[in-house]
Amino acid sequence: MKRRSFIKTGSAALLAGMVAPRMLMSAVPPALKIGLQLYSLRNEISADLEGSLQKIAAIGYGKLEAAGYANGRFYGMDPRDFRAMVENYGMQLTASHLTFGENETQQVIEAHKAAGVKYLVWPWIGKEDRESIVALENLAVKFNRLGSLCNENGLFFGYHNHDFEFIPVEGRLPYDILLENTDPALVFMEIDLYWITYAGKDPLAYFGKHPGRFRLWHVKDMMAGEEREMTEVGSGIIDYNALFTYSELAGMEEFFVEQDVIRGDAFESVRKSHDYLESILK
Repeated sequence: MKRRSFIKTGSAALLAGMVAPRMLMSAVPPALKIGLQLYSLRNEISADLEGSLQKIAAIGYGKLEAAGYANGRFYGMDPRDFRAMVENYGMQLTASHLTFGENETQQVIEAHKAAGVKYLVWPWIGKEDRESIVALENLAVKFNRLGSLCNENGLFFGYHNHDFEFIPVEGRLPYDILLENTDPALVFMEIDLYWITYAGKDPLAYFGKHPGRFRLWHVKDMMAGEEREMTEVGSGIIDYNALFTYSELAGMEEFFVEQDVIRGDAFESVRKSHDYLESILK
């Protein structure tokens, strides 16, 4: 509850002096569909891909973010066939988590265009890429290069955070280094609102300092207590009702429910998150 209070008062007061009032209480566009990161249901998808998609659509999700691209295929399927399967259930595949060698870039771009994906998201960086400021600056150069190639092909390239980006390296935060050294026109951020909160940082402060950089959001909630475990959206201490009022300032275009660890029935879990978000975004 202290976290909720802080978001509503301290951060809001800080932002009020930084941005125009019209941007502070912007509503989420009514046509914006609730998305799901398929990593949440990786076990269920592995057992029954099409059956899982059917259940996801029945819950009401409209957009999907993949976590199963490899070697030109999505979940082992031809990109066009996977797109057809998704769209057959009234959903769209709009984003994808993946890492790839730069020699694979053209294949990656062609496969994602065929699948209908708009946003390519780099989901993780290893220790070697974040062990020094120089390593992070070099990574930013690489991301700018990949972002340029994606833009040339009508796609967007972004980076997804965890909590380690907020652990200082040589006195600076890796997340800040990446934000400052990537071109906003080439690289966006998919902000994981659980992990930034887990790290003890305030997403609203980043929205104010880097407006428009956060095209995608990962929406997941945190249980109270020392363990700070993941839970269904609306069941924890992160105040999404407040956060979504800053969607325009952040530059958010789409958002995806994700729950890395689910206890109990996975489909029921993602249903709870969907229904809560639907209730606050009406």
